Amino acid sequence: MPKYTSLPEKLISISIVEDNRYIRQGWVAALEAVDDFLVLGEYGSCEAALADEQIGQSDVVVLDIGLPGIPGTEGVKALLEKHPNLAIVMCTVHDESDKIFTALTNGAIGYLVKSTPPDEFIQAIRTTAAGGSFMSPDIARKVITSFQTADSGQSDAEKLDELEVIILSELAKGKSYRDAAETVHLSIDGVRYRIQSIYRKLQVHTRSEAVAKGYQRKIIS
Repeated sequence: MPKYTSLPEKLISISIVEDNRYIRQGWVAALEAVDDFLVLGEYGSCEAALADEQIGQSDVVVLDIGLPGIPGTEGVKALLEKHPNLAIVMCTVHDESDKIFTALTNGAIGYLVKSTPPDEFIQAIRTTAAGGSFMSPDIARKVITSFQTADSGQSDAEKLDELEVIILSELAKGKSYRDAAETVHLSIDGVRYRIQSIYRKLQVHTRSEAVAKGYQRKIIS
């Protein structure tokens, strides 16, 4: 991977984090064909990106959401903790709502599906580098629909009972099922049953997704 000690100000520097070598090479080729774009670095994992200080010089980071090891939803948070000024655009094959909101909650400012046409992909880089936020139209619709749903009818907080809110709060603190069970005076099986109820009501599948949605919807603080 080439190293650059100084970058011309007119160039938009880009780093790519994508485990599929063929997709990554395709993105590199498309971006390097643009006169004022510079592909600063390319990585096959979040671990590799985090280990290279050069990524902090990027104007835009394109980050795959479905990575081995540290997933993109958590990688965006780790990268921003190390390099707070990065502008990170997520990229995925699927427009999965839960992963979208986890990534956005963790600091991503844009979201694209991998089927995005090259001209739209390039425009997304330009918009992001200029301080804007770019989303594929289908992603944007999901975000808008979610906020509309959150603002109407019964809220998620109303659907979760008091005990479930306490358990979700314990999970957000990093507590184990056993510790949560002691807090709410239930058996571990009882806590597992309640957690499955929480997942079902929030329409999520993992602890991290449940906690992220809990914060997003102000169910927990």
